[in-house]
Amino acid sequence: MKIPVLENFMFDEPSIWITATTVATLISTAYLGVSEIIGNHLQYSKFTSSDSDNKKPQGIKVSSRTGMLILYTPAFLAGVASFFIFPAAGGDLRFVLLKFAVTFHFFKRDMEVLFVHKYSGGMVLGSVILISIFYFSAAIGLIVVHYLSLGLQEPSIDLKYIGLIVFILGIFGNFYHHSLLSKLRKTNEKGYKIPQGGLFNYVICPHYLFEILIFVGISFISQTPLAFACTFGDSLYLIARSYETRKWYVNKFEDFPKNIKCVIPYVF
Repeated sequence: MKIPVLENFMFDEPSIWITATTVATLISTAYLGVSEIIGNHLQYSKFTSSDSDNKKPQGIKVSSRTGMLILYTPAFLAGVASFFIFPAAGGDLRFVLLKFAVTFHFFKRDMEVLFVHKYSGGMVLGSVILISIFYFSAAIGLIVVHYLSLGLQEPSIDLKYIGLIVFILGIFGNFYHHSLLSKLRKTNEKGYKIPQGGLFNYVICPHYLFEILIFVGISFISQTPLAFACTFGDSLYLIARSYETRKWYVNKFEDFPKNIKCVIPYVF
């Protein structure tokens, strides 16, 4: 059932099971965001080596490169498979754009893992599997739910072209700031430095800001309630992660600039 205020922006949901999936997505991703705030961090990046109690994380560790490939590759393969499983779908442009956006996003992330990122440590396998399952489920859910929505009445306000522009902006901004991060360390360096350049002069996690824009773009392209739910949940998690990341930098570096926000310049 559509929410009356949003009915002009969204497809109707094709079944009660899809509605249940949308609600479950909101709850699960909101839980991850709350967990970050209370100190139960997913164990990757700088939070692999410490938690709120300054204890070593428990569980099997894998290299960061291996862990990140596990994060993104299943979702990328799901996107690739969608072009063969749903090859034409009546030539629906919105559906083609959605499959492209989902597939390209995770392809880009795999390429960054292989050729851009520099690594300082490992990742806890439990967190890797959890995030990988989320991304894989999101990729499949976005595509399958949209396929099931084909033939339903289109939203009266068409956002797919705006969504494509926002998606492209997010892709370029995310890649640019990942590139800046990779240049912070020289070969074989492992330590952390305060990032500079681009929007790093205003927020500590501009790459998260642009990742949020990527998901906003995908949700505008699709305009299904599940797509908006994925975007809301992912944004909530990334904002919480940014908040904790800024706290980490403030505690680690006495000269950390106080004017640098978490993820939204001048605001938060």
